[in-house]
Amino acid sequence: MGGDHAPEVVIEGAVAAVKEFPGTHVILVGDESRIAPLLKKARYNGPDISLQPASEVIEMCESPANSVRRKRDSSIVVGTNLVKEGKADAFFSAGNTGAVVCAATLALRLLPGIERPGIAIVMPSVKGISLIIDVGANIDPKPVQLLQYGIMADVYMRYILNKPSPSVGLLNIGEEESKGTDFVKETYELFEKSSLNFIGNVEGRDLFSGKSDIIVCDGFVGNVALKVSESVAEAMQIFLKRHLKSNPLGLLGALLLKTSFSKFKKDIDYAEYGGAPLLGVDGVVIIGHGRSSAKAIKNAIRVSKEEVERKFNEKVIEALSHKERVA
Repeated sequence: MGGDHAPEVVIEGAVAAVKEFPGTHVILVGDESRIAPLLKKARYNGPDISLQPASEVIEMCESPANSVRRKRDSSIVVGTNLVKEGKADAFFSAGNTGAVVCAATLALRLLPGIERPGIAIVMPSVKGISLIIDVGANIDPKPVQLLQYGIMADVYMRYILNKPSPSVGLLNIGEEESKGTDFVKETYELFEKSSLNFIGNVEGRDLFSGKSDIIVCDGFVGNVALKVSESVAEAMQIFLKRHLKSNPLGLLGALLLKTSFSKFKKDIDYAEYGGAPLLGVDGVVIIGHGRSSAKAIKNAIRVSKEEVERKFNEKVIEALSHKERVA
C-alpha cells in the first residue's frame, strides 16, 4: 500500500516478477478490497501471488515510531511480522522509510554484532556501480557503527553484486587523513585497522567517479547526497531535452542519438536496481523509492530473492565473527 502509485504499480510489478523469476511467490499485503479487483484487472489468477489483509496504512507524513506502535494492522507492520513468523522470506515496501526501518528493527531485531541498521543504495559510476551506506536509517551513528556498515557493504558487494575484494572509502570533506571532524577521524582509524580493503577518505565528487566500490557515511550526509544526486540526474534530463528541442538541428541530433540516450537513461535509472537493502536486521528487507515504478518493484523482488538464496545475513554474521575484521 506504500508509494506514490500504490497499489496499482505494486501489483503490476509483482505480476511481472512471478512471471520472470520462476519459483517466486509474492504475498500482497494491504486492503483486500482494493487489491483483489486490480489483480483481476491484471489478468493474473495463478498460484504465485496471494493476499494478506491489512486494514491500515502508514502514510508518508506520519511519525515512524508512533505509527508503527499505533497501527498494528498496517501493511508495513503486518508485512514485517510475516517475515518474523517465517511465513515470508523477505519484505519490500515503497512506503514510509522510517516506518519500515522501525518496524523491521522491532519485529526482526538486529543481527548479532550489529548495533544499528543501515540503508544501502546502488549508484551508477563511470566504472560500473558503487554502494553507498547509510542513506537515512541512522543520522547520529557511532564510529564503530560505520565500521559495521562497511563490513556489511563489503559482504553485499561480494555476494550480491559479485564484486570480489571491493574497495571501501569514507566520505569526507577532503582526502587527507587529517580532514574532517573528530567523529570522522575516529572512524577512519577503525577502518584503517580493519581487514577491509580501505582506501581512505573520498570526497563528494567521488560519488560517481568509481574511485571506491563502497562509500560509507552517516545517514544524514548520505541522505542529502542521495537527494542531491537524484535532483541533478532529473535536471540533466530536463536541460538536455529543452536544448535539443530548441532548434531543428537539435531535434535531428536527438533522433540520431536515440539509442545512446536510451542507454544513458538506463544507466541513471534507479528502477534498474530495484530498491535499497536495509542491512543489519535479522531478515531480508528492501526499501523502495516512493516513486517506484512497476519495473522498480519487479527488480526489488529480484534483489530480495537473491539475498535470500545467497544467504546474505549468514555471510554477514560470519564476517563479523572474524576478529581481524574489527579492530
